[in-house]
Amino acid sequence: MKLVSPPVPRGVPEATVARLPLYLRALTALAERGVATVSSDELAETSGVNSAKLRKDLSYLGSYGTRGVGYEVEFLQHQISREIGLTQDWSVAIVGIGNLGHALANYGGFASRGFRIAALLDAEPERVGTEVAGLHVRPVDELERIVTEHNIAIAIVATPAHAAQAVCDRLVEVGITSILNFAPAVVQVPEGVVLRKVDLSTELQILAYHEQRRNGSALALTAEQAVELAKAVRG
Repeated sequence: MKLVSPPVPRGVPEATVARLPLYLRALTALAERGVATVSSDELAETSGVNSAKLRKDLSYLGSYGTRGVGYEVEFLQHQISREIGLTQDWSVAIVGIGNLGHALANYGGFASRGFRIAALLDAEPERVGTEVAGLHVRPVDELERIVTEHNIAIAIVATPAHAAQAVCDRLVEVGITSILNFAPAVVQVPEGVVLRKVDLSTELQILAYHEQRRNGSALALTAEQAVELAKAVRG
């Protein structure tokens, strides 16, 4: 049966957009188990949000569920997939095929979510021409031709920090307007270009902070030790 969705209201808040993949992941798991309907409470718990926030988010898609029944899993899955653009395939290029870029190229989860890794690029001569995940690594100098050749829609930057800004600038120059940056660097892009950042080291540092807070009683100085240390510092 072909699903026909109602018109989707525009102006979906960014915070809601960021949660839609969480709902889609939960719905996909439910569909794989053969679940036909799900309540807002159950879907919210599976997605890690509260039910009021979930209902508000889904209302932006024109989906309100049915009282006493909940949401139809297949229909809601289709609505969210359509809203975030997963009802079509997206060609993706990875720039920087070091350890991280190599791992991303070999990740099998992209294809099942509508993302096709179409091109790999690197500036290092020893990497150009090598084969990774069934693709030959191409030189960055060929970026413009590759973007046109493969109709690249999204670029992933996995370069060292010092190269990230120049790579992003080049991507913008050749018409890429959606960039996912894994490089541990702050980069700037012009208005109209969507930049998302994934900094693994920062996330680890945040976890370390919480671990330290959790074990703070064991790590913190006693009041007497703090006074003695202050005296020593003052000399």
